[in-house]
Amino acid sequence: MKIDITKLSPDEALAKVLSLVSEKSILKKAVFSKPRDKSVVRMVATLRIIGKKEMLQAEYFMSDNKAIHKNIAFFELYDALLTIIPEFNQVNIMTTAGDCELRRSKSGKSTLIGTNKLLAAISDETEKVALSGNDRKKERILKGDEPFLVLLGVSDENGRIYDKKRSKFNQINRFLEMIRDVEDSLPADEINICDLCCGKSYLSFAAYHYFRNVKGMSVKMYGADLKSDVIEYCSDVAKKLAFEGLRFVCTDINNFEPEWENGKGVDLVISLHACDTATDIVIEKAIEWHARVILSTPCCHHELNHTLNCTALSFIADYSMLKQKLCDAATDALRLKLLEANGYTADALELIDPEETPKNIMLRAVARKNFSKNSPAAKKAALEYEAAKSFLLGK
Repeated sequence: MKIDITKLSPDEALAKVLSLVSEKSILKKAVFSKPRDKSVVRMVATLRIIGKKEMLQAEYFMSDNKAIHKNIAFFELYDALLTIIPEFNQVNIMTTAGDCELRRSKSGKSTLIGTNKLLAAISDETEKVALSGNDRKKERILKGDEPFLVLLGVSDENGRIYDKKRSKFNQINRFLEMIRDVEDSLPADEINICDLCCGKSYLSFAAYHYFRNVKGMSVKMYGADLKSDVIEYCSDVAKKLAFEGLRFVCTDINNFEPEWENGKGVDLVISLHACDTATDIVIEKAIEWHARVILSTPCCHHELNHTLNCTALSFIADYSMLKQKLCDAATDALRLKLLEANGYTADALELIDPEETPKNIMLRAVARKNFSKNSPAAKKAALEYEAAKSFLLGK
C-alpha cells in the first residue's frame, strides 16, 4: 500500500510513514532525540507483541536514569504519533527497506530526509523484523544504541549502525549469543573474565556490558595487550562508560597473571583474532588458569604452514592455497584436541557469515565436571594430540 504525503506537514507525513512501517512489521526501531522536555533524554520505539497483539512500544529514557514504557495499539498509532513527534527535534526511523529522518531547526523549521525513497522501496517482499514474543528468530542482544558501541565508533548517537561497521556489529552480537549459549556453565552472580590480545576491545566492552548491564552480575574483567596506545585508548573509554570493574593492562600475555579482589579464579577467557601462535598462548593460559569456558577466534595460521613435514599430505601441500587451508584446519583441530586432553568439551563453530569475514571460526571449550587426566577419555585425547602432531611435523 502506497501513501501520498505530499500535502501533509512534516510531522503528519512522518506519523504516516511510521504507522505504515509499523503495520507492515518492517520497523527495526525509531529513535526520538533532542527532546523539548529536559527530563527526557530520548525515546526509542520498537515493535513488540503484547497480549498476543502487535504494538509499538515507546521506551522513554529519563534524566534520572529511569525508563518509562508506553504500548501503543495500531488503531490509535497515527493520532498518538501526532502528539509525540512535536515533542522532539529529531526522529530517525530505521526499517528493513531503508531509513528516513526528521530534523527540526532552532527556528522550528522541519525537514524530512529519505521518506520518499523509503516509501518507494517498500513492497510485499520487504523483509519483516523478528518480534519479541514470536518464533521467527531470536531477538538480538544488542540494539545498536548501547553507549559503548557509540564510543567505539560502531554506531551514531541515535543507535544507527555505520555501514562500514555492520559486519563488526553482527560479529559482536553473535559473540554474545555464543556466551549466552554457555552461560549455564558460568557463575550466576559474580564472574571473572580475561580478554587476551584484546586489541581495540570490542569484545571486552560487549562482554562486560552483557554480564553487568543485561544480566545484572558483579563483573571483574581484564583486557590485556602489548600495544600501549590501544590500552590507553580502551582505559579512557572504560572510564567514560563508568565500567569500574573493567581494567586494561599493557603486557605480554605470556607473563600476565590476573589479580582478583574476590579471591576467585578465571571463569571465562575470550580472544578475538589473536594472531598465529598467540591463540595457542591464549589457550595454554586458559588451561593453566582452569577457566570454566574458553571462546577464541583464531587468526593467521602461519606456524604449521612453515613447519608442516608430512609426505602423506604432499598431494595437498604441493599447492600453496590448499596447503594454507589444510594448515588452518589442522592447527585448529590440534587446539581442540589439546583442550579435550585437558578436560574440556571442545567444538569449532561458525562465528558469523563467511561473506562478512573469512576469519569466522570460533573455538569453544567448556570445562568438564569432575575431570581427571587419568581418565580413559583424557588419556585417549592426549595420545591423539601427540600422534597428530608427530604425523604433521614428521617426528
